[in-house]
Amino acid sequence: MSTSSAAGGTAGTDRGARLLLGLAALAVAFAAADTYVVVLALVDMMAGVGLSPDQLQRAAPIISGFLLGYVAMLPLIGRIADLRGRVPVLTASLVVFAIGSIVTAAAYDMPSMVAGRFLQGVGGGGLVPATLALVADLYPRERRGVPLGLVSAVQEIGSVVGPLYGAAVLAFADWRAIFLINLAVGLVLAAAIAALAARSGTTTGPRDRRIDPRRGRPDLVGLGLLLLLLLAGALVFQPPGSLRADIDYGRLFIPFVDGGGRWLTPVGAVTVVLALLVVARTLTARRPLVDLRAWGRSLREADVTGATYLAVALGGVILAFATADPKVQVFSDQGRWYLLGAAVASVAFVVHLRRASDPLLPRGALRDRPAWGSVVVSFLIGAALIAALIDVPLFARTTTYQDSQLLAALVLVRFLVALPVGAVVGGYLTRVLPAGVITAAGMVMAATGFVMMSRWGVDALESWTATVPLVVGGLGFGLALAPVNAAVLAHTADAVHGLASAMVVVARTVGMLVGISALTTIGLRRYYAEQADIPPIQDVCPAGTTRCAEYSDLLRAAGIAQEQTVFLGAAGCALLAAVLALVLLRGADTRAAGHGRDAATGVPAVG
Repeated sequence: MSTSSAAGGTAGTDRGARLLLGLAALAVAFAAADTYVVVLALVDMMAGVGLSPDQLQRAAPIISGFLLGYVAMLPLIGRIADLRGRVPVLTASLVVFAIGSIVTAAAYDMPSMVAGRFLQGVGGGGLVPATLALVADLYPRERRGVPLGLVSAVQEIGSVVGPLYGAAVLAFADWRAIFLINLAVGLVLAAAIAALAARSGTTTGPRDRRIDPRRGRPDLVGLGLLLLLLLAGALVFQPPGSLRADIDYGRLFIPFVDGGGRWLTPVGAVTVVLALLVVARTLTARRPLVDLRAWGRSLREADVTGATYLAVALGGVILAFATADPKVQVFSDQGRWYLLGAAVASVAFVVHLRRASDPLLPRGALRDRPAWGSVVVSFLIGAALIAALIDVPLFARTTTYQDSQLLAALVLVRFLVALPVGAVVGGYLTRVLPAGVITAAGMVMAATGFVMMSRWGVDALESWTATVPLVVGGLGFGLALAPVNAAVLAHTADAVHGLASAMVVVARTVGMLVGISALTTIGLRRYYAEQADIPPIQDVCPAGTTRCAEYSDLLRAAGIAQEQTVFLGAAGCALLAAVLALVLLRGADTRAAGHGRDAATGVPAVG
């Protein structure tokens, strides 16, 4: 069980430290908003790489690429945050997010767009464990609840603002403008966090070093090479039509071999050479733009081999479920092979942990029951949460808003608005109530909301009463977020807070993917059973017609039954999470003195 350092407790009262945490939370919210922006911009993005709207399945890598970067790399980033420090990881994550944004904006085909989205996922995902660990560094155990709740709240607010932000940008500009704005905001936040840390001399994390604002002039040679690389890259990704059509300059864009891609042109070759020169310069310069040598040491110390095994295992799970069509299949056509690869990588990871002298997951890091219990509970929270995020809009599209995907999606806003409110309340309650009790209460509320949703009929969303289960469920999920994070931070050492936070986030995300698969399977069985009872269309519709309103109503009733079954399944997941929270988080030491501790000895009370 860890205890916050004295420095951490002092820093928690420092205005500069609080401002630093505020900027980190703002970055988390912005990255979360970007996750949901793509939902509205997806069709336009498909058109940008030559796909038509009816090829939606081929666009799945745009979503799964982001998820792959977000989840698969998270444990490694969390570990690096423990080894190198929170501020360097925050700034690096924002820079990677910005690079991914510009690559996505300039994408000319599917591979380049997926690469950009992957980098966005790596950068956006890396912000979360570093920010949660920063809370643990800046605040003593009994005062972490509220800031953890606020971080969770702003992350969920991002999911509310994201679609609105995307709609606003798309109303006045092309989809690429969304990612150009990401580029600007990411770089500004990275510079602000680095400058604030340097000016205030804030040190956070077990191995953070104070940033010296007088490092000297930047590497001008490296900067010049970088600018040339950006210019050449722009010509590869988005070559001006006038240059390509020019008799002389157009030769620069002709491939060396017939059928060669853009990288096999003179401009592409120059770009590759410049990229190699930039890397070489950063490895040899006295004051490089990016200290790749130090980051390389951090990668080795973080156990990049173990991280690779775990990334492959997580990637297999993600690809198996995220590339499937949830309406018709549990996982994708290649899902079995992805899961087989994930199983092999998991075995290799476990063997590696037993043999490595300094593994990615240090021995005993999650030894305490509340520590590993938080990971288990987070998985089940994700499995239940996904039913609201996916099936509430599906229900709305099946019933009231059949002709408007946007209005169907907006039904979920009632749930998403309540969620951050619950997160703040849950964070405050961790100071006076056991984490397990708060989490269980929240998940019981979520289960109650789902049970009420399972009784929705065809016209349920036309009544104001439909708001009640959405708000109750949103508040319930919000209540559970901060206590779970507080429990894992309270029962792990300071030196692994980044990794522990990453494991909780990974568990919730994987739980969402597995949950939607399992719940979809249950729902589809109910749908097929209902559909089997529908009379033949010729017995329902007038002779000579291929479809009628009566038959459509019967199919709609089967779809409603499917969604009702999914909601009941989600309620079961939520109740299981509540029970396990009471058992596994029992005795989690997150409260202030006098609440759950013996007044004389300070020993946490068990109960």
